[in-house]
Amino acid sequence: MRRILVTLVALAAMVSLASPASAAPRLTLPPPTGRHPVGSTDLHLTDRSRQDPWMPTGPRELMVSMFYPALLPVGPKRPYLTLAEAKAFLTESGVPDIDPARIAEIRTSARVDAPPLPGKRALVVLSPGFGKPRTTLTGLAEELASKGFVVALIGHNHESHGTAFPDGRVTGCAACGSDSTLLPPIRALDVSFVLDTLTGPSSEWSWLIDRTKIGMAGHSIGGYSTPTAMVADQRIRAGADLDGRLWSPIPASGIDRPFLLLGRESEYTPAGPDTTWAANWPNLTGWKRWISVAAAGHPSFTDVGVLGEQLGIIPPGILGGERGMALTRAYVSAFFDKHLRGGSQPSLDGPVSGNPEIKFWN
Repeated sequence: MRRILVTLVALAAMVSLASPASAAPRLTLPPPTGRHPVGSTDLHLTDRSRQDPWMPTGPRELMVSMFYPALLPVGPKRPYLTLAEAKAFLTESGVPDIDPARIAEIRTSARVDAPPLPGKRALVVLSPGFGKPRTTLTGLAEELASKGFVVALIGHNHESHGTAFPDGRVTGCAACGSDSTLLPPIRALDVSFVLDTLTGPSSEWSWLIDRTKIGMAGHSIGGYSTPTAMVADQRIRAGADLDGRLWSPIPASGIDRPFLLLGRESEYTPAGPDTTWAANWPNLTGWKRWISVAAAGHPSFTDVGVLGEQLGIIPPGILGGERGMALTRAYVSAFFDKHLRGGSQPSLDGPVSGNPEIKFWN
């Protein structure tokens, strides 16, 4: 009898191991390459001075994910998305056949509420693409934090598919389908409110942030919103646009602070389909670089490229997800190191042999 029971247990274990859920490999993000462990925490912020533009029955609420260099790598690893957020994101992104539990089980490198490394540091604000959860820039946020930056990754409420709040609410993308030119001024206000909150005298973050060293980067509509935020808020000392068209012209008065344009070669060259970068280039009057990435797709500058490659949904011929993330991390972190911390970054001066995908259009 005992031998029969042992056999049944062994067979059950084999069935479990062969089940579709366990057979699917766990999705992962590449670990950051900097020398610091990374901590993270989420903030629920409410701007009571203005109504939400997409749901005008209440004030503007934001979820902001903070990433920072940690003193020690202690605490649980950060979840990527809640199950409800994953369901909303996959359904609205047109890939409902993927089990949302696979997304919800992802754990990043950052440790929840790990003690921060003491000292004031440069702050980088990140703004995601339209309809995309803020977490799709986690790979970049963790990289910057591992290299000594504090990062505020803003979830612009009602502008993405699935944003979970501490009280259990999950908001959808009420703004989706709207004119995209409406978003940059709204996001600029969001950014200024977040900066006011984080650097204010009563903020627990003020002792970690050097308010004279603030930068901003965004992907797609987040990149498109970066110049608007810089014009509105002089505290932003350097900005980067990752694959976002500049539909709203930069004012003729220009932006005299450092700016990085980093995008797909198929779209963003002087002779490419996009004309907005060339039209706005003269109005970037400070230090500037225009860099294209060969074979990159729109998701290549975010976590979507990495996770999409692992899920088998990235079209053939598109730059590998991990390679796209590696290049994005390298050039964005070099840009902010140079212009917020005074670091020497020769990779920003022109092509290097190790990065054949990169072309400069200065």
